[in-house]
Amino acid sequence: MSDNRQLFSRQADAYRAFRPTYDPELFAWLAAQAPGRGLAWDCACGSGQATVDLAGYFQQVVASDISQAQLDQAPALGNVEYRCESAEGSSLAPASVDLTLVAQALHWFDVEAFYAEVRSVSRPGALLAVLSYNLLQIDAPLDALVNHLYHDILGDYWAGGRRHVENGYADLPFPFRRVTVPAFDLQARWTLAHLIGYLQSWSALAAYRAAEGVDPLERLHAQLASAWGDAEQVRTVRWPLMINLGVVEG
Repeated sequence: MSDNRQLFSRQADAYRAFRPTYDPELFAWLAAQAPGRGLAWDCACGSGQATVDLAGYFQQVVASDISQAQLDQAPALGNVEYRCESAEGSSLAPASVDLTLVAQALHWFDVEAFYAEVRSVSRPGALLAVLSYNLLQIDAPLDALVNHLYHDILGDYWAGGRRHVENGYADLPFPFRRVTVPAFDLQARWTLAHLIGYLQSWSALAAYRAAEGVDPLERLHAQLASAWGDAEQVRTVRWPLMINLGVVEG
């Protein structure tokens, strides 16, 4: 766990600046399915990409993460309390949570211990929403370069749990009554500089730099720039979103 904390602490600035935000309609839909709108738990919230959206639909949000450096980057909001603590050992009151959200983080957890914590802190009928997204999509030439970076250059530097993100957590247990979810995705409008910043936020790229002492993006920068065109051109970037949603029953 301490290694994960260190990994994401050194990426905190890049996470805040360059990670995509979620579709607000997703959170409106989730709030409508929850048994109440009193309290949401944004577990492993990072620098608060999803926290902001939850705060618009719930009276109170507790946003937790094991990295204080990530929490230091999160926005201050009147109805949000940030707590530096683990997913498996929260300080939430029993039977108090209407919705638990885990965005792009379940693969870092001891899932059985986390599920036990969710059952403990959830109201009857509360929801657990687990979100994940894998590689971005722009166009064929750029997608090929990003795939080359992801698989061929950084493949050995991804943490073992990354495969669960790639398959939408299909191989992890999810012992809750599933709820069918409409299709949602993430979209952004980026320049080339934002794409480079996003790639720099990858945990595997940080691990590669630490191990090899060089930035692997340097060798790809010219190819990415050529495929992008005018560096100030704004392009649409999309990530298909995988959502596992379940009802937490007693």
